[in-house]
Amino acid sequence: MAGNIEEMEDFCNEMVKERCPGTEEALVTLIDLFIKHGRLNEALRVLAIMNLSSYKPSIGVFNVLLGALVGEKRDFKDFLFVYKEMVKVGIAPTTDILNYLLEALFDSDRVDTALDQYKRMNKKKCSPNIRTFEIVIIGLVARKRVDESIVVLDQMIDLRLEPNFSFYSSIIPIFCNSNKLEVGMRLFKMMKTSKLSPDSQLCEVLIRSLCESLRMNDAINLVEEMTNGGLSPSDDILVQIINGLCKSGKFDEAATFLEDKNVLSSHPHNALLGDYLNAGDFLAAEILFTNMFERNIADTVSWNILIRWLSENLRVNKALEFLCRMIVCSYVPDSTTYSALVVGKCRLTKYGDALKLFHQIRAKSWLLDSSSYAELVECLCHREMIHEATEVFEYMSNNRCALQLSSFVILIEVLCVTGYVDRAIRLLSSAYYSGTSFSTATYNRIMLGLSKLRKANDLFVVLSRMLVEGCTLDGETYGILIESMIALGRTEDSHSQLHTILLAIDKLALNHQLLNPAMYNVLINGLWKEGYKSEASRLLDTMLEKGWVPDDTTHGLLMGSSVVREEVECKLAANEDINEQDRISKILVEGLGEA
Repeated sequence: MAGNIEEMEDFCNEMVKERCPGTEEALVTLIDLFIKHGRLNEALRVLAIMNLSSYKPSIGVFNVLLGALVGEKRDFKDFLFVYKEMVKVGIAPTTDILNYLLEALFDSDRVDTALDQYKRMNKKKCSPNIRTFEIVIIGLVARKRVDESIVVLDQMIDLRLEPNFSFYSSIIPIFCNSNKLEVGMRLFKMMKTSKLSPDSQLCEVLIRSLCESLRMNDAINLVEEMTNGGLSPSDDILVQIINGLCKSGKFDEAATFLEDKNVLSSHPHNALLGDYLNAGDFLAAEILFTNMFERNIADTVSWNILIRWLSENLRVNKALEFLCRMIVCSYVPDSTTYSALVVGKCRLTKYGDALKLFHQIRAKSWLLDSSSYAELVECLCHREMIHEATEVFEYMSNNRCALQLSSFVILIEVLCVTGYVDRAIRLLSSAYYSGTSFSTATYNRIMLGLSKLRKANDLFVVLSRMLVEGCTLDGETYGILIESMIALGRTEDSHSQLHTILLAIDKLALNHQLLNPAMYNVLINGLWKEGYKSEASRLLDTMLEKGWVPDDTTHGLLMGSSVVREEVECKLAANEDINEQDRISKILVEGLGEA
């Protein structure tokens, strides 16, 4: 056990060689000891030594070792090694060992092989037991083969096997979580018929699924069964009941349910309070809140729910009234309270007030909630309070609070449009630190800003980072790059690499809104100079089909090819616009004259 594996192996081999008395028992004890201490590699070595000698490990040794390998999710090759060693010494597998085999096969995603072994169990004179069916059903459901798992379940029922509590507690939840509530309910009825009592965890799984399916009568009946059986439903389950009833439009029944069950905890009442407000029934919510307050059920969350709804619905003065009452009644406002007020001020376009509230939040080292954070940043951006929006973002980012992607894109866009591209780039580090997501749109805004500032080198650095981050280049990205090439004259550069994005260019050409005549000219010109003349000609065809005319530079370049010249003449001649014809004729005269 000291870790001297090689010495241990040499010693075991020496014992076997010398045929020392008690060697077999000692080796079996050693395997058992290694298994108990999780030293499975050493146990495998000792097993190999035994099998190379005349000693034959018992089926019990193999059973324990295979079980340990499966329990620790070891590589399938280790399991297969032990299984083959068992077969070599002439030991037939038992049902328990075949169960380990099935579990190992499923763990290694050998699903079809596992099913084949399951079907061949009878040929090996082994009958599947409850554990067999549990392994197969769980393995199939975990790999989205739910219908096949139901077939296996039916086979178990046909065999009239009596599942144990472990089976029900494992299988019912996986069917409920796989949207097979009917199967879960069928098993639950079988469980009750077998006189097995479900625990609260199993009941709550079923209640949750029933509520999600809005089978509220069944859910409430199951709650009754729980309480009659001495089990108390958790607050989370009571919330599920309340929300399910309200989604079904049964608000009065939800209120009656809380009264009949004599529920005194805040959480379910807050759920009903929120549901009333979500339905726009502030009067009912206010009556409920007053009742909660008088019964000492209301908590800070209750106040915040009301203040939030009032703020979101532009009733900020009413929200402030509740805030005053809250403080007078010795409830302490928290960051959620202030976040709600920030939203209200933003929606009333009182951005200065919203910013003051943020400063109070920061002074208390609190944080805005996600939606309030996003709304404040967006409102400040729309008001062109760029520095303030950046201030909010940096504070929240330093506290590892992510900003919603759409809001972050707006912030970056406004910074770039107003000329603060360098600052926008610096914010990327803060975004990474806080977990704020990047998108192609984010980088596009920065690249567009750099393009307008004619900072080509910086633009391509951002492009490189974009690629490293795994962002997909879209039509807007390529459009910005092409526009930049036009503005900076990069197609004249000997390092032009337009041919590397030919597939993307073809896709762009199909989108009438992304490419304009100037872009076509630069693409045709660049591809022609790179030697990709057929591709350039194909783009020229598309350009002419749109009724657009190549500029003088592109036209002059293409006139060097007689084939292209003839095609250009034919397609330009088909254009019916008289003014365009005058211009085309002039270009043709000049081009043919030069040719």
